[in-house]
Amino acid sequence: MNQKAKFFSVLFAIFLGAGNLFAQEETITEESPWSIGADFVSRYIWRGVNLGGSSPSIQPYVEYGFGSDDHSFAVGAWGAYSISGTQTGQEADLYLSYTLKEMFSLTVTDYFFPDETTGRNKYFNYNMDWDKINSGEAQTGHVVEAAISFNGTEKIPVSLMFAMNIWGADSRKYKDESGVMVPEDKIIMSKYLELGYSADVKGVTVDVFAGMALDNPEIAKGEPTGFYGQEAAGVINLGFTLSKEIQITDNYSLPVFGSLITNPEAENIFMVFGISF
Repeated sequence: MNQKAKFFSVLFAIFLGAGNLFAQEETITEESPWSIGADFVSRYIWRGVNLGGSSPSIQPYVEYGFGSDDHSFAVGAWGAYSISGTQTGQEADLYLSYTLKEMFSLTVTDYFFPDETTGRNKYFNYNMDWDKINSGEAQTGHVVEAAISFNGTEKIPVSLMFAMNIWGADSRKYKDESGVMVPEDKIIMSKYLELGYSADVKGVTVDVFAGMALDNPEIAKGEPTGFYGQEAAGVINLGFTLSKEIQITDNYSLPVFGSLITNPEAENIFMVFGISF
């Protein structure tokens, strides 16, 4: 078993053990611990970056959650699939999360971006051996991220999230050797920070957000752009989302949302409309 498989096996075992540990506590809800759904969005924009090209995207998810009001856990899968019939914007992620008192969360996410045109399309390729990579063997297409967040409260409707890539196909580190940028056998461990504010305005939820890429590539010296496509550290995800539920029947309402998203660093702007099922 490779190191990455061992890592997730241990994490999964910890979550199963935690489920038994907290089974005797008062549960958060009497509803099923399983949840399933999907969003349909006009464009797939993630942290200010267009990952869906010009195609709408269907984004399904499944999740198993358990625990109590004080300690809750979730294991889930999330995907994004463009409906244009091309490979643009395909994604299949797995994640594990722990939340303390509904206020603080720690999440580990394994991102994977299928692409039939590249050697990194193989899901079970976990190669991060730099000798093999430098010799031409395909690097893994997985990116593992660890994120910690303050989720806000009713009295403090402000959220703060810090995320960092800790393994996989992150941007490669470069070093300056006599004016020439040379790749190292390390990853940048790209970092992202996001501040959010949420409010209810006459039945419409307003979420304002500002996200920043913290890594500063040496573009002028020949280093490639960063993990988020940035040419410099700066704000890459600035905008707001309005969401509400449209009552369809007495027993069913349809959640809809719209976002205005800008990427000041890349000088881009996007408008996105979505429906949740």
